[in-house]
Amino acid sequence: MAAVLCRARRQKIVVTDHGLQGSTWGGLLPRLFDLFLTVSAYSARELGAPLARTRVIYGGADTLRYMPDPVQDRRGVLFVGRLTPHKGVDRLLQALPPGAHLRVVGSSGHDRRPPECEYPSLLRRLACDRDVQFLGALADAELPLAYRSAVVLAMSSVERTCYGRTMRVSELLGLAALEAMASGTPVVASRVGGLVEIIQDGQTGFLVPPGDVEALHDRLDAILRNPALARRLGANARDLVLERYTWARVAERCLEAYSALTAGGRAGRPIGR
Repeated sequence: MAAVLCRARRQKIVVTDHGLQGSTWGGLLPRLFDLFLTVSAYSARELGAPLARTRVIYGGADTLRYMPDPVQDRRGVLFVGRLTPHKGVDRLLQALPPGAHLRVVGSSGHDRRPPECEYPSLLRRLACDRDVQFLGALADAELPLAYRSAVVLAMSSVERTCYGRTMRVSELLGLAALEAMASGTPVVASRVGGLVEIIQDGQTGFLVPPGDVEALHDRLDAILRNPALARRLGANARDLVLERYTWARVAERCLEAYSALTAGGRAGRPIGR
């Protein structure tokens, strides 16, 4: 309604979308807004945003809150996210290298439909003979320590769940990845959605085929067994966040887009990095 009113008044309208992937409201959406700010090129494609009126403005991380601590001991693998089938935590549990410790941070989803409602029970069965802690949803104040005390963050999202459900839309960006990277923690993630745009394979972490347990195991094992590799990837990840993904950079990009639009210039740019 606000967009329609602004359009009637000939006011410029900018929209940032996080949840209407694949819907153009019957073709009305592109005509309503002058500029689309999306959190990733993947998100822009799923939204069907007009290329000439789209800017990709990635999210950011608070680099003072999320930062490495050189005296902090690091141990094992960390997962941060909802415990729902499309996050692939079941694959992560199967991929966990022998003897590796895993902390799972996040609450269960609210899907009460079978069989998805049984997912938390499935995870606990898979974890029964492994060194796994289910920590639930941590308070915001506890998250920074979780990130900087892990050797590696795993983001094991899948395109097809263990129940056979195909996920058409995956990770739009992955703020957990940015927060871990800001903390000097490398990320091993599935090659899905916006994750491929913010994780540099072999430089700040590794990308693996979604659902590939063997590949996920191998990359996690390589980082856990090689402290020098973990430190190099983590340092690169921190540097990349400082360069591209601070909230100050997010604000600058937004202001640049608004200025170009109000000045009558071409506010959009080609989709991509």
